[in-house]
Amino acid sequence: MNIQNYEAAKKLRHELHQHPELSNEEHWTKQHLIQFLKAHTNNLEIIDKGSWFYAAFHAGEDKQNIAFRADFDALPMDEVIDVPWASKFPGKAHKCGHDGHSATLAGFALEIDQKGAENNIYFLFQPAEETGDGAIQCVDFIVENNIDEIFAYHNMSGLPYHSVNIIDGTMLCASKGMSIYFKGLPAHASQPEEGTNPSIAIANIVREIPTFISPQKNDGLILCTVVQVDIGEKAFGIAASKGVIRLTIRALYEKELDQLQQNLVNFAEEQAKEYGLEVAIEYNDEFPETANHNESAEKIRTAAKAKGMKLIELEEAFRGSEDFGHFTKLTKGSYCFIGNGEDYPQVHTHEYDFRDELIETGVELFMGIAHG
Repeated sequence: MNIQNYEAAKKLRHELHQHPELSNEEHWTKQHLIQFLKAHTNNLEIIDKGSWFYAAFHAGEDKQNIAFRADFDALPMDEVIDVPWASKFPGKAHKCGHDGHSATLAGFALEIDQKGAENNIYFLFQPAEETGDGAIQCVDFIVENNIDEIFAYHNMSGLPYHSVNIIDGTMLCASKGMSIYFKGLPAHASQPEEGTNPSIAIANIVREIPTFISPQKNDGLILCTVVQVDIGEKAFGIAASKGVIRLTIRALYEKELDQLQQNLVNFAEEQAKEYGLEVAIEYNDEFPETANHNESAEKIRTAAKAKGMKLIELEEAFRGSEDFGHFTKLTKGSYCFIGNGEDYPQVHTHEYDFRDELIETGVELFMGIAHG
């Protein structure tokens, strides 16, 4: 990677880090990235799509259309480490490294702008990955530009520094947040039989979870994690009349996530009927499974080997989720991890900060794919 391009991308990363914005609020971030590309490139078309944008290098109508994607939202966390580029906004910080992903894609755009490419190269900058509703805003990009293939990476701690880590098939699990609300009738705590209390219904759901996620009934990893139970109020003279149980459901295969969801819905409705309760269900943070196409994954392997990077074949999918899977439902593509180091602080922790050197690793990997 050209040293001037690396320094420009690193400076951009620090500026993004200082100005973190949460999912679907990334107005400054998007505009700053656009201004950076306009100031440093001459041959790219930049298309502003409102909450997101993309840039394009056009090699010709008869060429393949290859896309690379980066996310740019931050997390609702405080910056507690002392770095010169620390977040200027309390309660907001780039603790997942999306500032680094965007700086990598911008640095890659500079390289392609200056060196060219045999195919049409698209640079997709996406909002709101953390909440799972960013990629779905951008999916028309795939069809409108007839994208033949799309690639992305995520930095990942616990993996060797600068290593490229990949697997065929499912790379990250499908998941969603699920809130089940029950509403009954209040009663005096001395006469609970006069009301309808949701406590037993909610307890029965918790008790039934092991049955739903039994390995004997599922082909892949499947989890149902209780994240909150809230029943009644702190009022010792009143029997509880309303409650909610919040779950994160997660599965290696999207079809099994759908079945788990349906089982929970059916059981909740049965409980509501049995105990005379009203029931309502709400979903949040919905992520598809991110599945790599084998042909595209092979291009990542080839590029990593050609660049002399350590290539690691993952033994199983990561349990976390990523909305990149929305793109690979529509076209070929692949997703990989670039290692932060085995002992480096984990993403989504206060001690974490993106390692600037991974910008060059990501750019070189993308260049290898683009010219492979």
